Amino acid sequence: MTASTVTSASIIRNVKRLLRHSLLALPLAMVPALGSVVMQELGQEGFTAGSAFAQQDEKQKPKYKTRKTPALRESVFKKFAVVQELVSPEEEGAKPNFPKALEELKDIQKGTDKFNKYEKAQLYNYFGFVYYTLENYKEAIRYYKLVVAQSPEIPIGLEQGTMYTIAQLYFVLEDYPNAIKALLAWMEVAPIVGSDSHILLAQAYYQSNQMGPALKHTNIAIDDWEGRNKIPKENWYSLQRALYYDKNDYKKVINILEKMVRHYPKMTYWRQLAGMYGSVNREKDQLYAMEALYVMGGLNKEKELLNLAYLLMGEEVPYKAAKVVGKGLKDKIVEPTSKNLEFYAQALRLAQEVEDSIPVMARAARKSDKGDLFARLAGIYLDNDQNKEALEAAADAIKKGGVKRMDQLYVVQGMARANLGRYEAALKDFNQCAKDKRSKKTCTQWAKYIESEIKREKQLAAS
Repeated sequence: MTASTVTSASIIRNVKRLLRHSLLALPLAMVPALGSVVMQELGQEGFTAGSAFAQQDEKQKPKYKTRKTPALRESVFKKFAVVQELVSPEEEGAKPNFPKALEELKDIQKGTDKFNKYEKAQLYNYFGFVYYTLENYKEAIRYYKLVVAQSPEIPIGLEQGTMYTIAQLYFVLEDYPNAIKALLAWMEVAPIVGSDSHILLAQAYYQSNQMGPALKHTNIAIDDWEGRNKIPKENWYSLQRALYYDKNDYKKVINILEKMVRHYPKMTYWRQLAGMYGSVNREKDQLYAMEALYVMGGLNKEKELLNLAYLLMGEEVPYKAAKVVGKGLKDKIVEPTSKNLEFYAQALRLAQEVEDSIPVMARAARKSDKGDLFARLAGIYLDNDQNKEALEAAADAIKKGGVKRMDQLYVVQGMARANLGRYEAALKDFNQCAKDKRSKKTCTQWAKYIESEIKREKQLAAS
């Protein structure tokens, strides 16, 4: 999980999508500032077109200041009507003609010396709208700034909505310093700043590598929604998680991810949560998260399956561990290497599936470069009362070489031969292993026992 969790491209796509939605219904000669409609799309409750005011509670609506603005004269209205028809034709099947609308606007602009400020604001608003649609965002910003410049002779809602639009357009241009300035300016005059606006500002700070302010505004937004028993949006949690991860506050990251898997149960969040549990040594919780992923079909890599199996073994659940590895081998996700097969065999043995473990261990031994696994296989055969097979595995171990504890292998050979009544050969094994200090006491005792058995057999034969 890195800073790329919240990308500039994703933010821009979201802002552009919301701006596009805001262009769908433009009233004749009164094009609303895009920002106000965009804020509706972002989820701020109670917004009305052209107002840019969020009303948190219908019972306690804030009192807004009003302005006395000049009237829109009929002659100017008719000119705007031509532009309106070009950008939003009423005729069925007709397509907007934005280049033509721009020509009309430029022609209207020649007579603005006789326009009042309200009429100029409407003209500039149309310019901003058309330039935005033509993806000339710098010109759109320039004209929207001219709208704001006509204050105070324009409606407060138009001024504030346009200020918000300017901030969003800076986002589209990836000009985050100016986006921050524009948003802060809007917040100074907006009577209510909704949670979405705090998130937008947080994203601008994030992209400007100002993590402190980004976290502050993200927390404001999320705390507000959670305080009203609302589920914050998924991308809000993603931003908050990335910011706390940047601070190395893993406890907070885990807390956020736990909310995300509850409200937005995607496999990627379960995977991240499992990783975070592992980073703070919460192995049991990591196991639960990994098991959830496994059930969802989210573990499809060898490393992931083996990690889950090792966690299960650590929690003393060998049967499940064996099932995970066995299925991984069957599905050809887990490679049948000597190490993996050895682990699989061990899990089967601990799960009391001894008979099933033996052929798996034999495969592991054949793939190994050294004889240690054959030596262990010999011990398994001996424990399972398969003495001949134990001797064969022991012979393979010696032939392959590299056995770390030859003394223990001699013990296995000696016991297998003794069980088969081959006392003379067994005695040689125990005498050989008695040369090793680590096994001298045990092997000496076995040697004495074998000698007594040989003596007893001779006495029986003589009688």
